[in-house]
Amino acid sequence: MTRASEPSRRTILAAAVAAATVAGAAGRASAATPADRPVKAAPSLVDNRAWTSYPDWRSGTAQGVRAVPGARPGVVIATPAGRVDYTDPHTGKTATWEYATWTSPVHLLAVPSTEAIASWNAHTPAGSWLQVELKGTYSDGTDTPWYVMGRWAAGDQDIRRTSVDNQTDGKSDIWTDTFSIADAASGLRLISYRLRLTLYRTPGTKITPTVWRLGAIGSDIPGRFTVPASTPGFARELTVPRFSQEIHKGQYPEYDNGGEAWCSPTSSQMIIEYWGGKLTPEQVSWVDPSYADPQVCHAARSTYDYQYQGCGNWPFNAAYAATFKDLQGVVTRLSSLTDLETLIAAGIPAITSQSFLKEELTGAGYGTSGHLMTVIGFTADGDVVANDPASPSDAAVRRVYKRREWENIWLRTKRYNASGKVVSGTGGVCYLYFPAQLTGRQRQALAAVGIR
Repeated sequence: MTRASEPSRRTILAAAVAAATVAGAAGRASAATPADRPVKAAPSLVDNRAWTSYPDWRSGTAQGVRAVPGARPGVVIATPAGRVDYTDPHTGKTATWEYATWTSPVHLLAVPSTEAIASWNAHTPAGSWLQVELKGTYSDGTDTPWYVMGRWAAGDQDIRRTSVDNQTDGKSDIWTDTFSIADAASGLRLISYRLRLTLYRTPGTKITPTVWRLGAIGSDIPGRFTVPASTPGFARELTVPRFSQEIHKGQYPEYDNGGEAWCSPTSSQMIIEYWGGKLTPEQVSWVDPSYADPQVCHAARSTYDYQYQGCGNWPFNAAYAATFKDLQGVVTRLSSLTDLETLIAAGIPAITSQSFLKEELTGAGYGTSGHLMTVIGFTADGDVVANDPASPSDAAVRRVYKRREWENIWLRTKRYNASGKVVSGTGGVCYLYFPAQLTGRQRQALAAVGIR
């Protein structure tokens, strides 16, 4: 869970979403649909775009990179475009790096958006790293600056992976991992964007990052305290490994104060292992051998954002999942529990972000300003079966939560905290991890919720 002593950055960024309430917004919410009839996420709320194919990578503007075909097409460094010095703000170390760039074509958003979140899948061997930036156009015809959406490496030996604070042009801001219109009530929206990918490597070597997937989600979720109730559909429960974050309390406090705050990497590790991803003994050899579930400690270290000082950076979790062989990871928003039922029916679990008071979620036993859970199924009555990492043991992780309570705390964008103050909800944010090579049913389910 988010550290109770600190305001969640979601509280800050979602204030813009909450301010965007307009007359009739509730009427735009999608109607409930049986889970066996997949329906794409409401087009009035969410736009997903990703570059993943060989033609995609060929369509961009390349400076020093080349597109690589094959079963998993991507881009790599060919002949570097130049060299640059980078001073790591978290170590103070300055190093020289060769770099090359790929810039996407302009993507016109089907949803003029108040928020955008980028995500990527890549391999960064030792001696390499990458940066993702976003530049957009507003509905008033002006442009944003190039915003850094993340500086990332799978390991932490070369740079400290980091978000970048204090990025603003007065019209929009970057809150850790999220582009946000500063005053959504003004009507200003992001109508298009480009992504720029910069690959870095140690000079004079042949090392290169490989990037297989790069994309972003744009969204305009109306301010809402409640959402329409969905109709229960498909009942199924997936067998997903169970890990508790609480058994790691006090372990490795340098990574977000230890396991008490590790809901995001703990949830990520559950789904990674559901898909067969395994860490080697060598990879977890740094973990104290007396600790149970050392892979959770490794996930926390591998998702830690040194600027945010936490493990809850959404794109960093998706990127970590994709470091496992043949896995992809994306950050998106879903519109209803019907969307989740569609995914579960195809065997795809999901990680969801929600916040709530203790009395708003029966059986949780706690309240939180931000928490990640793994949704693994639905009961015959339509209630949500979740692996909740905020449990005292691995055995206690599986929970069943009331459908109506759960969908509201996940999909709303506004709520009251314990002091009666209006604060934010995440509006259906979700991480999805799935195989690089999809079955027909998996592909259909993902397409139904806007992922291709």
